[in-house]
Amino acid sequence: MKFKLLYHITVLFTVVSCAPKATTPEPPVAEKIAKELTVHGDTRIDNYYWMNQREDSTVINYLNAENSYTDAMMKHTEEFQTKLFDEMIARIKKTDESVPAKMNGFYYYSRTEGDAEYPLYCRKEGNLEANEQIMLNVPEMAKGFSYFSIGDFSVSESNEILAYSEDTLSRRRYTIKFKSLVDDKVFEDKIENTTGGITWANDNKTVFYTVKHPETLLPYKVFKHVLGTAVEKDELVYEEKDNTFYTSCYKTKSNKYIVVGSTSTLSAEYRFIDASKPNSELNIFQVREKDLEYSIDHFKGDFYIRTNYQAKNFRLMKTPVANTAKENWTEVIPNREDVYLSNFEIFENYLVIEERKNGLNQLRIRRWADNEEHYLDFGEEAYDAWVSTNPEFETDVLRYGYTSLTTPSSTIDYDMGTKVKTVMKQQEVLGDFDKSNYESKRIWATAEDGTKVPISLVYRKDKLKKGTNPLWLSAYGSYGSNSDVYFSSVRLSLLDRGFVVATAHVRGGQEMGRYWYEDGKLLKKKNTFSDFNSCAEYMVAEGYAAKDKVFAWGGSAGGLLMGAISNMRPDLYKGIIAAVPFVDVVTTMLDESIPLTTGEFDEWGNPKNKEYYDYMLSYSPYDNVEAKDYPAMLVTTGLHDSQVQYWEPAKWVAKLRDMKTDNNPLLIKINMDFGHGGASGRFERYHEVALEYVFVLDLAGITK
Repeated sequence: MKFKLLYHITVLFTVVSCAPKATTPEPPVAEKIAKELTVHGDTRIDNYYWMNQREDSTVINYLNAENSYTDAMMKHTEEFQTKLFDEMIARIKKTDESVPAKMNGFYYYSRTEGDAEYPLYCRKEGNLEANEQIMLNVPEMAKGFSYFSIGDFSVSESNEILAYSEDTLSRRRYTIKFKSLVDDKVFEDKIENTTGGITWANDNKTVFYTVKHPETLLPYKVFKHVLGTAVEKDELVYEEKDNTFYTSCYKTKSNKYIVVGSTSTLSAEYRFIDASKPNSELNIFQVREKDLEYSIDHFKGDFYIRTNYQAKNFRLMKTPVANTAKENWTEVIPNREDVYLSNFEIFENYLVIEERKNGLNQLRIRRWADNEEHYLDFGEEAYDAWVSTNPEFETDVLRYGYTSLTTPSSTIDYDMGTKVKTVMKQQEVLGDFDKSNYESKRIWATAEDGTKVPISLVYRKDKLKKGTNPLWLSAYGSYGSNSDVYFSSVRLSLLDRGFVVATAHVRGGQEMGRYWYEDGKLLKKKNTFSDFNSCAEYMVAEGYAAKDKVFAWGGSAGGLLMGAISNMRPDLYKGIIAAVPFVDVVTTMLDESIPLTTGEFDEWGNPKNKEYYDYMLSYSPYDNVEAKDYPAMLVTTGLHDSQVQYWEPAKWVAKLRDMKTDNNPLLIKINMDFGHGGASGRFERYHEVALEYVFVLDLAGITK
């Protein structure tokens, strides 16, 4: 069915020297077509439900009209956007190379050349002086595509065959292909609609992969493919019947086992087989139980298990390969009330544990021989550190990553015996960057219920003037995902113009441990939103920001946060940027045909349960738009987004435009070629960043 669309855009007058400023264009006006949505005896009227038709020409015309309006409204900033883009790109080292990682006799690395948007994936045999072999020439592969992404690549145990996956639509539906590393021949085998992950068996001809449901895009089946055979005859290895679980597949670090996983937000179940016997039956590791989470890896005769079994903040356990049910698990690292165990890495002589305490990552090194242990000292107030690529057991060198708000991202090799650190590479920032010009801090705001919420912030020392600086405040606050700090050369464009840039580590993340996550989900979700508002208020009160120059940014579930705060406290913010925002919470969570919905019930609740319906309805941004003043807003989305469907932000903007009582800018930019992650090229993506930055700089009165 076609819908009549009412919109118009005033033709802009040509601007010439000394001519008056162009008239303000009129925004598109979407027609209201009432759709009654009744659940639990409650009826909601959705006037823009009709936008849920990606292929409809009327919808496409409307989205294009919105883009034209945004372009017209931002036309006066085009020169500034170009300047910012060029400024950001000028700081990036164009010809660059990653630190090689040794695996199975080869050194693997990626490198970029000149203005190329994509990397070359390469390897050298035996030593770094050997001849380079380019495995994937992505700049060549990407020609002719507006979007191109390599999902994964994996080399067979014989080192002779490369399997790789590619996405050319930005829907995260990857096609797996194969290539000989002996003669560069590309095999005819082609596996479509996969998650992109590839797991080789040890026979050098069998690969395991996961496919997505054609409608919901949930990964729900694991198949195995034998190279050279018909893909349509691939054997089904495992099918997940519960649509709240996602399937996955990987090989243990030991290369001895292939693991098939099935996980939901709060539960896990794994099966495994000998990687040298790909045709054997799967063995179940531990049957799924409600609220039992675990993950596994293998070392010598045991599996090691990170789990929340009788451990709120997780603990590390192990069990013999022959007896994997939880009654056989024995403790290696206990649960601690103030420390969250987030990951582990096993070496021949050492165990490395990633922990989180007081919101910061720690790396703990324990020697197997005598349990002697120590922590790495990072020496900064706000930072992030993580275990990097460590494919081999037989080494005493841990490779880890490190960054802070003032320290460029670094790859470091740490000798766990001698305790000597070697910086293998630090991100090079071109131009006049001087770390000493900037200062970072960690401060604590007080939430409405008295909880202390950490904030990480950075500013340029000579630009900080109490109570006058504009503030860029961001957060995520969902899924237990942590908003760890990091260095950004792009961010210098804000800092050098006087912005204070901060991250609010609100509840819903896991920065402060498991309880931090549980206090910001389901029926406690509003803590995420009120925490953010408290952080904004605190930074103003402490003089880090001018009261009338507070800007907020959030993406995806962080976009939900942006929508919620715009309804709750629009007076706090001068401007808000909501990137690919999840804003139509109730309608989306009621529609199980929408990708990812069923797997989210443990995060948001199932609105088919009235208690959850009522609570979601009380904060869902789209459902709570009112006739009142809102801040200036820029919203972004992608037509092919598989995570948050484009119609959520499109409907939200249409409703806001119809109801809001202010004259502040309300803009939406729809990327008609890309999805959730935006552009795929390493430079192309900064055009959108430049638009976002100029939007807030313009509102802050900064025009150059």
